[in-house]
Amino acid sequence: MTPAAQPNLWPDGAGLKIGVVVSRFHEALTGRLVVGALDALSKCGVLPEAIEVFRVPGAFEIPGAVQQIGRLGRFDALVCLGVVIQGETPHFHYISSAVSHGVMQVGLELGLPVTFGVLTVATLAQADARSTSENNKGAEAAQAAVEMARQYQTLRQRRAADRK
Repeated sequence: MTPAAQPNLWPDGAGLKIGVVVSRFHEALTGRLVVGALDALSKCGVLPEAIEVFRVPGAFEIPGAVQQIGRLGRFDALVCLGVVIQGETPHFHYISSAVSHGVMQVGLELGLPVTFGVLTVATLAQADARSTSENNKGAEAAQAAVEMARQYQTLRQRRAADRK
């Protein structure tokens, strides 16, 4: 059983504001990732009005959008969702690498939890398997976002206490 499927492991998301950035490319699959993410956020206690979904054309656009959204200062964490499926050319490797590095860099730059729910898979069947209700990587990324938002809050409180 995955952690997302175990109800006693849901972190407390009450009072958090979460942004979800999702690629429209492979929309049937990314739509299921969004559903999983929203369901997980609800189970964590994040209110629907505290969640905002931003849609971008493809996975490559996710890091830039995350950077601009993060700079708004309105969110405690951001969740990135997309699907990149390997084709016959090296394009897959360039896009997957750029997106993963870009998302990581933005999170570090902003000091904001940014989770990676971008599927980078070899086949459509693999993407399908990772976006089902039982094994939804969008749900896992959302759960991780809530957990990391709380972790960042705790660390900021410790840093503030240490300054006193």
